[in-house]
Amino acid sequence: MIKDTAAKRVHVIQGEWKVVNDPDTLLSTILGSCVAACMRDPVAGVGGMNHFLLPGSAEALSSGGGDATRYGVHLMELLINGLLKSGARRDRLEAKIFGGAKTIARFSNVGEQNAMFAKRFLLDEGIKIVGESTGGDHGRKLEYWPVSGRARQYALTGVEAQKAVAQEQRPRPAPKPVQDAIEFF
Repeated sequence: MIKDTAAKRVHVIQGEWKVVNDPDTLLSTILGSCVAACMRDPVAGVGGMNHFLLPGSAEALSSGGGDATRYGVHLMELLINGLLKSGARRDRLEAKIFGGAKTIARFSNVGEQNAMFAKRFLLDEGIKIVGESTGGDHGRKLEYWPVSGRARQYALTGVEAQKAVAQEQRPRPAPKPVQDAIEFF
């Protein structure tokens, strides 16, 4: 039986991906127009989640399209490779897709583009989509148990949705250098 509270909760923010094989670990995120792909290998008992802002393409990345971690094409590859390195087999992978809301009516529907990208990517990679909740006009709080594949979402409305949208649009700070790093001039 799956517990509602996990011993370990790991939050996945925009531009991140996580892979775990601990059945007591819960991955969570907040989504507006962003999309999270949740994948697992049910036989190997390993799964993970990513969270991307833009669909992206190899061309966008190679033409200096900015931080690669914003793009789905990059994060999808990282998640799949992370799963494979942790013992998953590509032919057993299954996925669930969440997010892609149109949270601001006057902007283009990047959420819809994100969701379409994720579906197309998984189809092209031969990864079975076993569930999805995309679109709409409200953000989501997502909880995913990667080993069991269980997912739960909560609609974010009003103030919660505004916070999620603001979080997605806020630039991420540059990583701090390691204390022992060498600086070249």
